[in-house]
Amino acid sequence: MIPAQTAPAAPRFFQLRCALAYGAPLGVNGVILPYLPVWLDGLAFSEFEIGVVLAAQLLLRVFAAPVAGVFADRLSERTLMLAWSGALSLLTALAMFFTREFWPVLLIVGIQAAVFAPYAPIVEAIAVTGVRRWGFQYGSMRVWGSIGFVAVALVAGELRGLWGFQVIPPVITFGFLLTIAAAFAAPRLGRAVTRPDVGRGLQPSSLRRIDLHVLMIGASIGQASHGMFYTFGSIHWQQIGFSSGSIGVLWSAAVISEILVFFAGGWIARRVPWWTLMRVGCAVAALRWTLFPLPLGFWGYFALQCTHAFTFAFVHIGLQNRLVESVQEDQESSMQGAYVFYNGTFLALSTLLSGMIYREFGLASYNVMSLLSLIGLATIALAVRLQPQRLSSGG
Repeated sequence: MIPAQTAPAAPRFFQLRCALAYGAPLGVNGVILPYLPVWLDGLAFSEFEIGVVLAAQLLLRVFAAPVAGVFADRLSERTLMLAWSGALSLLTALAMFFTREFWPVLLIVGIQAAVFAPYAPIVEAIAVTGVRRWGFQYGSMRVWGSIGFVAVALVAGELRGLWGFQVIPPVITFGFLLTIAAAFAAPRLGRAVTRPDVGRGLQPSSLRRIDLHVLMIGASIGQASHGMFYTFGSIHWQQIGFSSGSIGVLWSAAVISEILVFFAGGWIARRVPWWTLMRVGCAVAALRWTLFPLPLGFWGYFALQCTHAFTFAFVHIGLQNRLVESVQEDQESSMQGAYVFYNGTFLALSTLLSGMIYREFGLASYNVMSLLSLIGLATIALAVRLQPQRLSSGG
């Protein structure tokens, strides 16, 4: 982690307020990601209709986040965008109470994805600004997003078991209420400023740096290797006889391992270069997906799930540390939006590819995910070679 820049005093309780701002939107994702398909299925939508709604949601989120990020960098206060995002998202959640047909649901869910898309990247930009200005530890803030995701997903699952799929819109509505509260609690930093610093190798426009875009693409390809597991992992475990409780433990093991890495993120970042973190993450991902088709038993899969600490958390922390070093403050939201675009695009393509090949080749298809991890690794290595050759930037 780089030393803090000279800057005005940090807002009071900066890390706590960022932690709350992370927990709210990722908590909403803890309902939407696992249970929105359940709600759609409860409305008696066909598999094709469910796929169309989810694909539209993903595509609109991917395209909305970069545009909103550029706009947020020009606002006098980024938290204004958070408040608007949370409020508009709340209106779409309320509309879910009154929609039952395919086309209205498609419209409402699509609008919801577009207006909620800027929230998490802007929180990311605020937190990274705190890292840059005052030397706060990124992982100790980001970890609460993962904790929020797990906590809300568990609560939503229990409520669904009690009251069925109808409980999903109320839980989503409550989640968006929390995002509005978090928007007002988030630290206010004022207009982002440009701080030229030749020693750190910052360029007037980080958005035009090819090496950073290649790096984000490499990270996104590496993360996209999770696409087949996200889609078919639980199905495979059910097919080999694991109970719902066992599957829940396996998913929790991955998220808890991720949480532990985020808690130790500052310590790790001071000792391991960002490019090493990202390379290790992609290399472990290649091993993870190579081993996944084997008959490992519960504890073997438990150990494999713990490697999520490397395959996701190492790559994410490494990338964010690099962006702290390289991106101008007044372009932070734009870069985070660009990363959301790359990440969402490659994950969508990976998910589509998974659906096409898993049906034909079954578990052997995970070898394609291993190959995807290696492509991500090679792309990250290319980005390192393309970066400005300054010692301070890792060159």
